[in-house]
Amino acid sequence: MKITAQEEYGLRILLRIARHDQKEGISIPAISESEGLSAAYVGKLTRTLRMAGYINSTPGYKGGYVLAQPADQVNINQVMKVLGGALFSKKFCEEYPGTLRLCTNSIDCSIRSLWQMIQFTVDQLLDKVTLQDLLSPEQESSALLESILQPHAL
Repeated sequence: MKITAQEEYGLRILLRIARHDQKEGISIPAISESEGLSAAYVGKLTRTLRMAGYINSTPGYKGGYVLAQPADQVNINQVMKVLGGALFSKKFCEEYPGTLRLCTNSIDCSIRSLWQMIQFTVDQLLDKVTLQDLLSPEQESSALLESILQPHAL
């Protein structure tokens, strides 16, 4: 399993917007330059984030993007699903049955149980993380994330 570029950069763009303190917002060219991404790619990701209700655009020459809601109300699990979807969906087995009409393991699949447990665990963790939790410098964010994970240590 991999985190896609769209998920990574979409989340980075959302953080960049959250860290920008001007009420006019931050422009696509400014995001593009600061993140080292093409303006077209930033435009694609900001559109996805705007359509999902995470950011708003401000009009005018000095317009740009601002958060649509406070950072402490932005759930990272939901953002990641908007940007790339869940790691595992129950629809996977229906949509990718192989060469047959139905998956040969549709009745008894221990692998499906594994993917469901991984998805459940990821959801449990990411549901506890907000955009606000990621705004701090890495060392502070890391400590906060470790404290969230601690009760779930194996």
